[in-house]
Amino acid sequence: MNDFEYSRQQSQRDIVSTRHILKELPPFCREFFLSLNDVTSTKTRLNYAYDLRLFFKYLTEEADMFDGKSTEQLTTDDLARISATDIRFFMDYLTYYVKDDGTIDGETVTNGECGKARKLASIRKLFEYFYSTEKIPANPAQLVKTPKMHEKAITRLEPDEAARLLDEIESGSGLTEGQKKFHNFTKARDLALVTLLLGTGMRLSECIGIDLDHIDFSLGGIRIRRKGGSETIIYFGDEVEEALQSYLVERENMDPLPGHENALFLSLQNKRISRSSVQNLVKKYSRLVTSAKNISPHKLRSTFGTNLYRETGDIYLVADVLGHKDVNTTRKHYAEESDENRRKVRNVKIRRT
Repeated sequence: MNDFEYSRQQSQRDIVSTRHILKELPPFCREFFLSLNDVTSTKTRLNYAYDLRLFFKYLTEEADMFDGKSTEQLTTDDLARISATDIRFFMDYLTYYVKDDGTIDGETVTNGECGKARKLASIRKLFEYFYSTEKIPANPAQLVKTPKMHEKAITRLEPDEAARLLDEIESGSGLTEGQKKFHNFTKARDLALVTLLLGTGMRLSECIGIDLDHIDFSLGGIRIRRKGGSETIIYFGDEVEEALQSYLVERENMDPLPGHENALFLSLQNKRISRSSVQNLVKKYSRLVTSAKNISPHKLRSTFGTNLYRETGDIYLVADVLGHKDVNTTRKHYAEESDENRRKVRNVKIRRT
């Protein structure tokens, strides 16, 4: 299974899930989702469906503002009755609520600034569509302010921590006896995978989608599929090449299951490695290096981005290599490093001795 096929199957799963959720939404939502088909990804539409299902569930079951109507019975006339205040009450509800999963003690759910902002964006998109098509007389969602977002410090590995992480993968000395039983089978793979993430800053989805024929050692590059479907070449250095070459020696003796023959990274079941497997192995090894930081594959991406910016001071280069469409996204993430660079002017001498 190549990365295109993998992406296609994931899109198909998203479409099926969205259609399932649409059955729980007001009938008029089908028109709204139809309008999104050519301008959004399948994952975005699925997220809209999740958010709107929660919104209407709140209005019908928690706020009880539609006189006992179920969500499936709502019309655009009911949509027109929703005020900005109703939406603000929903935003407050999101802070903490109990998810009804059919049990006596349901799962408690909390939403921070990011979670609230995403759900408000989904609601705004819905109202914007029906207001623009003159199905409702006003757009109350535009009156609701987006929650103020507080920037979080970037979590990343310092150079000595990254080196120790690779050492731990190579030696396996800090693993439990149970983990050591599998270490000899996965060491080369894990070392190649983590070295690749640290040495290129690629996304997890890009990494697991790599096929054997995507690697060109003579060029020193790998062809990957970016978010949104575009393809690009990212380049790697000697450390990444050495780790990949060592793993490929073992990879030649593996017997992949049908459909997974061309996948670069295989699981112990000889299938293309999954997102959760990579997340778990990064967590397993990183805990041996630092217990204070919650390191994920994305944090390895941040580590690479920070190292590249520290070495080059070129925010546009970092944005390009990481695949950020907007350089302001990159600048926001590495503002702390920019500030550190500006502080260096303190060392400029005025009176030389």
